[in-house]
Amino acid sequence: MISILTAFLLETRKVLDSKEKPYLLLMAIGSGLLAIRAALIYEWAFLLLEIVWCLAALLAMKNNVKVSQ
Repeated sequence: MISILTAFLLETRKVLDSKEKPYLLLMAIGSGLLAIRAALIYEWAFLLLEIVWCLAALLAMKNNVKVSQ
C-alpha cells in the first residue's frame, strides 16, 4: 500500500509522470502485494480490483518499452 501512496504523492507533486516506468512499477508492486493480502483474507472483490490494477500497470510498462524502442 505504501508504494501506491508514494507513487500517487510523487505524481501529484509532479515528481513522477503517471506514464513513466517508476510510477507504473510502484503501482504494480503495490497492487500485487495488496492482491496477495486480499487473497489471504478472502476479499474477492478487492482481489479482482488489485489484479486488474496490477495488470494495467504491467501492460502500460510493456507498451512504454515498445514505444521507446
